[in-house]
Amino acid sequence: MQGLVTEPDDEDVTWLTAAATRGDADRARWELRYARRAAGLLSAERDALDDRTASAVARELGEAWGSDRNIAAGKQQMAERQFNVRLLALGEAMAARSSGEPTVTRIGRALLTAAGATTPSPTDIERAGAIVARYLEQANESLRRLFGTASLPENIPPSALERRS
Repeated sequence: MQGLVTEPDDEDVTWLTAAATRGDADRARWELRYARRAAGLLSAERDALDDRTASAVARELGEAWGSDRNIAAGKQQMAERQFNVRLLALGEAMAARSSGEPTVTRIGRALLTAAGATTPSPTDIERAGAIVARYLEQANESLRRLFGTASLPENIPPSALERRS
């Protein structure tokens, strides 16, 4: 899952710096790093073939925190706490199906809110949602490569398979 620690695109950093972080490019870069890592873990929890997949991704992320050269000395626990706050917010945004808003809107707003935007424009929400959706898709593709793709019979719902085993 090396892709989870890939640096964000400079174009996305520049945009988020202007849209939400009041000129703070370092914060924008960190918000995008957090979003990519959170998307990877949430994708593993949501789309995995079994619980071990999410555990493997969480273990990888834990190791990445320990070796991340972008984290200043003595700031690892703070970075992990900030990540956990973003992970929770993004997870809640993905799960809030009763809101009436599309998921991409909710996840875009979650990214922008974490980055400090108080009244994001619909265009910024759309762009932020597209970035997080891209991170989710990239994580999902990586998971399929590493762990395989679920293959289910068309005439049996997944919940029935558990009962039949």
